[in-house]
Amino acid sequence: MSDQLGRAGSNAELESGQLVVTVECGGSGYFRIGPALDALEAEAEGLGAAFYWALTFALYRVMWIYNHDNALMYEERMRDYAAEDDAENQGQYEFPEVEKALPECIRKTQKRESPDWKAHDRDLLRRFRNGKFSSWFERLRRIQRLSRLPLKQSREILESGYYDDPPLPSLLVVFKEHDAITACFDEEGQSMMEGTAEPAVCVVFSPRQPDEVRHALCIVDRFIALNCALFELVEEITRWETGNAGTSVDRGEPSLRVA
Repeated sequence: MSDQLGRAGSNAELESGQLVVTVECGGSGYFRIGPALDALEAEAEGLGAAFYWALTFALYRVMWIYNHDNALMYEERMRDYAAEDDAENQGQYEFPEVEKALPECIRKTQKRESPDWKAHDRDLLRRFRNGKFSSWFERLRRIQRLSRLPLKQSREILESGYYDDPPLPSLLVVFKEHDAITACFDEEGQSMMEGTAEPAVCVVFSPRQPDEVRHALCIVDRFIALNCALFELVEEITRWETGNAGTSVDRGEPSLRVA
């Protein structure tokens, strides 16, 4: 909590008597979701994809995450750079081929054009919510409920804070160990700490205004509660994977990742 906002030397001006509460990420959580999606797809075709998209959209509402979408954009930028480079240098580029790293269920559902696909996914998740992986669905529903709370951050204040970059990713979502998504994140992560990133949460309030204080507390509470629910889900799936698949989870030591 502070009475100033923004990167060092370029603090945004707050009105007299205002304070700002921020939450900043110093590292990124890690979630290997591929084996869980395979297990869900074994229960019913499309169930793993429905789970993945529902979780992704819920998280996007509240926090900055790094997943296959970011990796695809990174690969596209690298290909653009290579195309613009001198011909003798183009052979030095290596591309991660993110599309090949995607599970079949995600590839098949990436560009769905039917307007009914969201309803289809919701119906699929409802039909299996009391089945073999019911606790996963319960945690997903909690994350969705928290993400839908209509709590607005102080966007106009953030834009005047002269930040170099968007927030650091709160979570890295990959499908397999050391896959193309991980490789893209590790490459991009080397430069993520070079500038000043926006905070993950930012809300300005006046301590003399009870409604503003309550609003600020609700935003922080929602962010913390959603992260707790998220990492309860991550840890539960990790325990399931270790116990049922007999594998260990090597989180490694990339630039931003934390255990």
